Amino acid sequence: MIPGFNHNVRYKGILYHVQTEDSGADNPVITTLLYKSGTILSSKRTSYSDILNSDKMEEVVKDIMKEQHKLMLHDLKNGEFDSDKKIPKVDIPDDVPEEITEKDLGGEALDLEDGIISEKSLDEVILDYLAVEDSGSDD
Repeated sequence: MIPGFNHNVRYKGILYHVQTEDSGADNPVITTLLYKSGTILSSKRTSYSDILNSDKMEEVVKDIMKEQHKLMLHDLKNGEFDSDKKIPKVDIPDDVPEEITEKDLGGEALDLEDGIISEKSLDEVILDYLAVEDSGSDD
């Protein structure tokens, strides 16, 4: 097993981590992963089972690892993983409304003048609900 590569790269103000590792001769695969906030954004795997008996296997595996790692860094810096490029473009039929209301879903229309149901934060609403539930328990 050949030691891998790990790089932290800042792109557009966001920290990404690129990791490339060799799984060894028992599982001859080189894996490169691109992480953003602990989530895998992309992966690339390359098998080298066809060169296991080569005299220069270690050199070739190192070269493949370097190239695969550099390619992932290159793709990141060229915007290949920018969110707008990852979202597939879909043709939306003309009869689909731009905004769906309760009435469209079969209910009565909601009349929210300012669009605000409560001045309280979600946390405050949940705490109030739990306090009412707790006061009504038979403990």
